[in-house]
Amino acid sequence: MASKRPAFDSSQIMAHADRLIGAASNRYRITVQVANRAKRRRYEDFEINDDPMMKPVIRAVIEMSDEITQPEIIGD
Repeated sequence: MASKRPAFDSSQIMAHADRLIGAASNRYRITVQVANRAKRRRYEDFEINDDPMMKPVIRAVIEMSDEITQPEIIGD
């Protein structure tokens, strides 16, 4: 039986998280923002089956990191 491997690399997730926290002026505030986005995504995922292997909090970290490093991406 083959083990399930995540569709993402944990070192990539850590790099995104480092960039996000490095760009934030307040760690607590960015943590709350990630949690709120993940919570919203969790409810959206029930309607849209995007990638069931990726947890909402991981997706939120990646999205928010990309929004900071790539200003052409429009986010909330």
